[in-house]
Amino acid sequence: MASVALAVTDGMPLLELAAACAIFGTDRPDLVDSWYDFTVCAPAGAQVGGWLQADTPHGLDELAAADTVIVPACQDVDQPQPADLIEAVRAAHDAGARVASICTGAFTLAAAGLLDGRRATTHWLHADALARRHPKVEVDPRVLYIDEGSVLTSAGRAAGIDLCLHMVRTDHGTAIANAVARRLVVAPHRSGGQAQFITAPVPPENGNRLTDVLAWALEELHRPLTVTDLARRAHMSPRNLGRHFAAVTGTTPLQWLLTQRLHRAQEFLERTDDSVDRIAAQVGMGSGATLRRHFNRVFGVPPDTYRRTFRVDGRGERAAAQEATATPLAS
Repeated sequence: MASVALAVTDGMPLLELAAACAIFGTDRPDLVDSWYDFTVCAPAGAQVGGWLQADTPHGLDELAAADTVIVPACQDVDQPQPADLIEAVRAAHDAGARVASICTGAFTLAAAGLLDGRRATTHWLHADALARRHPKVEVDPRVLYIDEGSVLTSAGRAAGIDLCLHMVRTDHGTAIANAVARRLVVAPHRSGGQAQFITAPVPPENGNRLTDVLAWALEELHRPLTVTDLARRAHMSPRNLGRHFAAVTGTTPLQWLLTQRLHRAQEFLERTDDSVDRIAAQVGMGSGATLRRHFNRVFGVPPDTYRRTFRVDGRGERAAAQEATATPLAS
């Protein structure tokens, strides 16, 4: 996914555009020799956020030449989406591009027919409208982002940053995505399944307990932690802890632990020569066989293949690029 094109039309809000520009449009030679070829595509005279003009020689028709197309939020969900944007996005997808929307950009993808029969998300305020207008789309208003392979959608604004980092992680690996996140001073990884907002707020007297427990668990991933261990640390019952987890993270304690173990395993695979068995012990998964089973199920490739593809050197740069391009991800 070497080239990324940002679709801009008149009246689009600024923040959603800025996130994509900051992540994909900034060269990072100290991390990767070849970053993304980033292009802004817009009709002549398009205004951004009501203040700025998109001064670019690239029209929307050039979206079809990109490997990845990003569609930010639309100006008004109650108005029809621009026909030229819909046509350009559809043509890009038909040409094989990975198409991603930020916030209400999902309305454009839906109008282009890209979301029919797929799960998708958008800002929770507009999820009902998206579902009513496009009944063939399975709208999930609870999550931060959804990756359906060639089509990805995200919730409001900040979740667009999460989705962009997710795409960097898919293309370049966890270490590079984490390095970019650190430079942006944002969370290195929020899973797509995390809740958009806290549906059942944590009582004030317990406000810091879950934060402390999550930080403690990340330090203790090498141990075979259980829900009882987490609940004891939080001074809660396991049932109460489960409710807090669902409200704050959108998942269960055990699923959260598994996700963190797998992401820690990714980092070890990228940065060390440790065996899969040793890494399994370091991330609290017991045996190499257990790690291989969960890793393959979640990421679609075995750990050894992931290592060959995303192995990085001491400064975070991907190594063995020629070997990686010759290695089929499904092997």
